[in-house]
Order: sequence, then C-alpha cells, then structure tokens
Amino acid sequence: MANLNENGIPPFESLPLGENDPPFSAWGLYGQSDELGTLNRLTDERVAAAARDEIRTGVRVSLNWPLDAQSQGTFFSRAAFHQDMIQKAPRFINDDVWTFNSQSSSQWDGLRHYGYQQARRFYNGVTMEQVHGVDEHGARSTVNGIQAWQERGIVGRGVLVDFHAWRLAQGRAYDAFGRDDVSVDDLRACLAAQGTEVRFGDILLTRTGFMAAHAAKSRDELQALQAKLPHTFGGLRQGEDTLRWIWENFSAVAGDQPSFECWPTKLDYAMHEVLLAGWGCPIGELFDLEALAAHCRKVGRWSFFVASEVCNVPGGVASPPNILAIF
Repeated sequence: MANLNENGIPPFESLPLGENDPPFSAWGLYGQSDELGTLNRLTDERVAAAARDEIRTGVRVSLNWPLDAQSQGTFFSRAAFHQDMIQKAPRFINDDVWTFNSQSSSQWDGLRHYGYQQARRFYNGVTMEQVHGVDEHGARSTVNGIQAWQERGIVGRGVLVDFHAWRLAQGRAYDAFGRDDVSVDDLRACLAAQGTEVRFGDILLTRTGFMAAHAAKSRDELQALQAKLPHTFGGLRQGEDTLRWIWENFSAVAGDQPSFECWPTKLDYAMHEVLLAGWGCPIGELFDLEALAAHCRKVGRWSFFVASEVCNVPGGVASPPNILAIF
C-alpha cells in the first residue's frame, strides 16, 4: 500500500490500491471486511472538535424533504410514499403504515446501491451474489448493509456550498433539469466568497437550486420530466478533479439534486461507482437545503454540526437521512 499522509489516507495518484482493482478504488484501506468506508474519517476526536467549534447557539435546522414530497410521481421509477391511517375503534387510538422506496425522498445511498458496472463489484469487492445470499439457516446476508452506518451515525462538521446563491449573484445560468455541471473551481470560488474553510473529514452539502426549480414546476411539467428518459439533472461535474477534491477532503457528500453528480454521465464511469463502490463514501441526495441556506446567510456562517442517523435496517440499500444541522 502507498504511504499514508497525516490524515491516514494514501495520495489520490496511488489509486486504485490493488493492481487489478477497479479504477480509483481504495479497497482494503480500512480492512477487507470494512463497511464504513470514508466514514472512518469521522473519528471521535474530529466529531468532538466539530461539536466544540460549531455548536454555539443551539439553533437546529432540518434538511429532510417530506417523505411524501414526490407522492404524485418520482424520478427513476421509484415507488412513491404512501401512508395508511388505521383507526383502532372502539379505542381512541390511531396507527399508521408507511410504504415507500428508501430513495423516493431525502436519502443516503448505501454501499449496496451502485457498484462498479464493468467489474460487477460493490465496495471491497462484494458481489451481487453475496448481497443477495442466504445462509443455511435462512438468514439473509447483511454485507455492506446500511445498518453498519447507524451504529455511529453520520455525524461531524458540515459545510454548505451554496452554489445556487453564488451563481445567481454571478448572473450565471443553470438548469437543474438540463444536465448543467458544477466544477470544482466553481465550488472553490463559492467557498471563498462565503469565507468557508474546508477541513479534512467534513460532510459536504451542495445546494444547486434543484429544490427551487422543482417547486416552480407544475404537476404536469414534473410528470413530463419524470416520463422523459433518460432523466437529465444538473450536479457536480464527473472527472478526476472532482474525485480528487472529494478524496482529499470529505467523509460524506450530499446535495439537493436527485443524483448529486450531473446525470447522465458522459464518461465511461459514473462518480457513484467510485464514491460508493470504490471508497464506501455515502452520497446524499434530495436534501432540502433551503432553510439551511437561509440561516447560513442570516448568520454569515456556512459551517455547522451535522447529526444524521440512518434507519437500522439490516441489509438496507439506502435510508432517509434523519438529519439536522446544528449551529
């Protein structure tokens, strides 16, 4: 293995770590059975430091889009949220039953979601057969399941890159439904304009304006976009510059857009492959960052403490984030 730097990671140029492993992968960095990936960067010391530095006023802001936000139709043909209310007469009691795809609203993509398409492997070389395996006692496999992340949560220092506000100030056009891309240079310029410092292990949140664009569409317009294939979305630009920046800085990445990266990719790989299957890096999508952006502007600070607890579903593919930003 290549020499590790002061943050315990090898240089980007040394990837993949294994001679025959897929492009840019870091399999084995934290052990062959690891299921945390870049969340290993969220050490107790970094989380404690983030709490000391970022929690000052106690203001809490939810980043969760309503579970039923796409109840009239979703992208990527995912089942929409449905709630059944059950009145338990004659007692004065109600129950309810929720049915939904774990990626139909705000979500963390887990390590079972998107593998290397050519190599046909998930994080640390896990196969589709291993994911769907059942042992001799009938117990289903949980390898690379979302349950591994709930043990410690996705908790640490978060930074918002408010690209949407920055590009409006620049008078720059951007189509959230048009595959427009956001470069690392754009993100750095936005951070500089905000006066925001990035620290190793941060949780990256990118506001591209998707929520505002979605809210401005009529029901008919949204249904037409959902029916159009392939779907096209704005997001982070695919490429080594973006991957390097994420590798060198962050423990998890997220945005307000459906795919985080611009979609579809024009390269022979998607960043989902590298982030999820190569590094075990959580990808958050459809985060509602509108209230967060407003509060950041109000207080003049775009860093905060993030607390996210995924659902404890053994073998889960993805999960609502159940996420708060705390100032």
